[in-house]
Amino acid sequence: QVHLVESGGGSVQTGGSLTLSCAASGYRYVNYCMGWFRQRPGQEREAVAYINYFDETTYITSVKGRFTISRDNAKNTLYLQMNTLKPEDTAIYYCAARKMFNCDGDFDYWGQGTQVTVSS
Repeated sequence: QVHLVESGGGSVQTGGSLTLSCAASGYRYVNYCMGWFRQRPGQEREAVAYINYFDETTYITSVKGRFTISRDNAKNTLYLQMNTLKPEDTAIYYCAARKMFNCDGDFDYWGQGTQVTVSS
């Protein structure tokens, strides 16, 4: 089974930056779609960014131009670089994996989440 562990969360001021990491172990396949999700206070979980087998990336409009998703297959690690952070980015961020080439469906594995807090 794939095991995902997030790290890099914390508290920053508006306009600051953070980089989240997701270390994956137990991979059975190398063609997984990987994604970052977040749950803001009082709201449902939402997808933030995906990266598929072809290294094609997708972002929600609210983070496009500020966040960058990337993967290092040799290190089995997924990253989310977050710049120009805003208070509305405050959320629990989750790493997730889908055992398929594409990202068009449910995700199969989830990390425990890491808190990101952005203060004014």
